[in-house]
Amino acid sequence: MNFFRHRPFGLLAPALLLAVAGCSTADDDHTVAVPTPDAKTAPICRALDEVLPHKVDGLGRRDPEPRSAYTAGWGSPEIILRCGIVRPPKMVDPAVAKGDDPNAMGGGVDGVDWLMEKEDDGTWRFTTSGRSAYVQVTLPKRLSGPDDSAQVMKDLAAAVKKTNPLGVASMRH
Repeated sequence: MNFFRHRPFGLLAPALLLAVAGCSTADDDHTVAVPTPDAKTAPICRALDEVLPHKVDGLGRRDPEPRSAYTAGWGSPEIILRCGIVRPPKMVDPAVAKGDDPNAMGGGVDGVDWLMEKEDDGTWRFTTSGRSAYVQVTLPKRLSGPDDSAQVMKDLAAAVKKTNPLGVASMRH
């Protein structure tokens, strides 16, 4: 059941205007929890790290601490990417699949499908869907507009498509 595959890019704008809930992101001290991907997912994440763009939405790469092939960052406050995360619970929520959950929705950008969630602190979290590894991107509040977030997802799409094939990601790591 891949309910994200049929959502057009145009849903990004409405998604970013919804008031939805989620969890917290990276701390201000530039540290990020590093995922622990399984043996199948780890090589995908390492390959992704090697081809990530040097700039995202015009912001230079500034990786968080501790340094890891499973995390990346751009700008300050950072756009944070984490690869090899555990599947988000919203991915299997029937209400999300039917489009009835105002707290999350799916959309696609340049061939990559994402679960989009707005967190309590005003930041946005995007998690890949239908790929062999879960990749999560968290945006700071300043990138809360539809144009800003769409550009970030576009800038990351080629790297995700190149290294993270279509498939079913592991549910646990």
